[in-house]
Amino acid sequence: MLRNALDGLTVLDFTQIGAGPTCTMLMADMGARVIKVEAPAGELGRGLGPAWIGKDSALFHAFNRNKLGVALNLKSPDGIAVAKRLIADADIVVESMRPGVMARLGLGHEQLADEHPALIYCSISAYGQRGPYADRAGVDGIIQADSGLMSLIGIAGSEPCKVQAPVVDVMTGYVACMGILAKLAQRDRDGQGGHLDVNLLNSALALQQSSIASYFADGELPVRSGSAAPYSAPNQAFATADGWIMVAAYTPARWERLCQLLGLSELIADARFATSPLRVAHRTEMVEALTKVFRTRPTEDWLPLLTDADILCARVATYEDVMAHPQVAANLMMSAVQHPELGEIRMPGFPINSTQANSLASTPAPACGQHTRDVLRLAGYSDVDVDVLREWGAIHCGEKCAQAPAREQAVTQ
Repeated sequence: MLRNALDGLTVLDFTQIGAGPTCTMLMADMGARVIKVEAPAGELGRGLGPAWIGKDSALFHAFNRNKLGVALNLKSPDGIAVAKRLIADADIVVESMRPGVMARLGLGHEQLADEHPALIYCSISAYGQRGPYADRAGVDGIIQADSGLMSLIGIAGSEPCKVQAPVVDVMTGYVACMGILAKLAQRDRDGQGGHLDVNLLNSALALQQSSIASYFADGELPVRSGSAAPYSAPNQAFATADGWIMVAAYTPARWERLCQLLGLSELIADARFATSPLRVAHRTEMVEALTKVFRTRPTEDWLPLLTDADILCARVATYEDVMAHPQVAANLMMSAVQHPELGEIRMPGFPINSTQANSLASTPAPACGQHTRDVLRLAGYSDVDVDVLREWGAIHCGEKCAQAPAREQAVTQ
């Protein structure tokens, strides 16, 4: 079962916001022990709202389930020392600092590799670890723009649009997790770790595999076409009497059945619409003819008629519709975690074998520093050591951390 596939592995997570936390959450979902390292004030993602769940953003809760929370002050030599001790027991380090920052802290891959040759070290950045843009910061929306993705989205003549879900962040998280799993398989053979360079720009370009291949093929810049696929027709959303319906009927048999169902049999013999490429070329006329009929009935009337004719279709759903979707329920994809103070927190769950993985209990995203004491105990620190480190400002133990003793008490190193 994938839920315990990575059992026994320890991941040290120095990431924040979306891409890195997605990667480490996936590994936590698969059974790895993920230790999320934050600054004492918490990571930036906690403040990215609305919406809010308690005092933290829904975004933070969405990307950080099943993790242990540790707060270290990496501006403190003592905090750096704690980080190095935790790294000594880790199989994997994932970090999303700007390139060069971890090295300046003494926590870069090259500084750790000799002492920990089996360590898998994954760096996630906006543009990569080398090249003219390596030092630039970037977030999901910036990379959607810089990668060309934003040029695909929206309607011709309208202002630029972005995908509102952070697709580049999430894609990068999945890519990073895939790379780490591949590196783990390689390490099983040769015992060696290594450094993975994963970045948002590469992931955004990979998302555009078909569009960029088309550009290479014909040299034509893509045209923003709303919901319509640039490579086939009809393959887009049509207005109905009360909403919108997505229809994909670009194969010859489905195109003929669609025309017959809509009472537009004359379009079958129309030379403008004889093939999918011709329908793409004459999309405006095709859409006008089909929309006149689709607008005569509500979406719920069209769905069974099209489905019975084996024409691919779906309502353009709101999240309210999605939560009532019978297949979403059957897949158990919407999972819930129980928070001791906030109650049930719902979110999308683990997407592979979800009926198994999401039926098991998960733990909520940790409070900042919630597990600092427990994690440091397992790393060999005594309670006195932890209290002294807290007093020195090297760590944060969460709101319920015990009062620290005087600084004079030594920290075990």
